[in-house]
Amino acid sequence: MQRKGSLEQFENTALPYLNAAYNLARWLTQNPHDAEDVVQESYLRALRSFDSFRAGCDARAWLLTIVRNTCFTWLRQNRPACVAAEFDENIHDAPENWCNPETVLLEKADSKLLNDEIAALPYEYREVLILREFEGLSYKQVAQVVGVPLGTVMSRLARARRNLQRRLCGAQTEAQA
Repeated sequence: MQRKGSLEQFENTALPYLNAAYNLARWLTQNPHDAEDVVQESYLRALRSFDSFRAGCDARAWLLTIVRNTCFTWLRQNRPACVAAEFDENIHDAPENWCNPETVLLEKADSKLLNDEIAALPYEYREVLILREFEGLSYKQVAQVVGVPLGTVMSRLARARRNLQRRLCGAQTEAQA
């Protein structure tokens, strides 16, 4: 059983990142109800292992790592085909003449379109994009959360952005036709 002081420390350390944990889980599971379950399980895991947390460490990265790992476990148990992403150079490389995704977003201002296109990204790309762009983690923090080298984070993020750019430009072209 946790001591009262330890429980207070856990709450002070982990609760400020509840929204970030839910946001990451929602994007990874692609379901708000599943995300709630994953976050609840993640916080239980974090509480159980809080004694091993070192003060001064990045609490947000520590907690989001637990959320990510819990998501992986949940996805393997409930959706085995969703975890692996196939890489096809022809699909993931962007031609030079693509439009700027920021321009598309400003012109369309359609958050549903953006959410749908982000949700359609391969898992590895979606998670680094969410952690970097929505949660504001540094490349180093993203690498820590995802458990891959910094260069891998950078290449996944670049591919995610190119893929998103291609999808958004394709949606804009379809809307204009």
